[in-house]
Amino acid sequence: MLMFMLFFSFILILLFLMMLMNLMISKKMFKNFDKMMTFECGFDPMSVNRMPFSLQFYLITLIFLIFDVEIVLILPMIKSLQFFMNFMIISMILVMIILLIGLYLEWNEGVFNWYK
Repeated sequence: MLMFMLFFSFILILLFLMMLMNLMISKKMFKNFDKMMTFECGFDPMSVNRMPFSLQFYLITLIFLIFDVEIVLILPMIKSLQFFMNFMIISMILVMIILLIGLYLEWNEGVFNWYK
């Protein structure tokens, strides 16, 4: 238990330091309009530099990643079912139920509707 607490503390400290370094490094000192524009060899840009993207594609990508990670987690469990039968079956069913509830909620929110 002590080893786990030390490891967990180390991970938290490392996480805090990485977030602090991110804030220090990525902070933009000058928010100038010219620095926010795209550079096209000194000419005026041919199009808007901040192109909008579809939020639906982003949501579909997130849903795909969630179910892809689920497959990656469940496939090794199938191999080790002979050792931890009850625990693995319960955990697989629990993961599937949580993901199916999330899928049902996203469906009710209209994430999969491509027209409005």
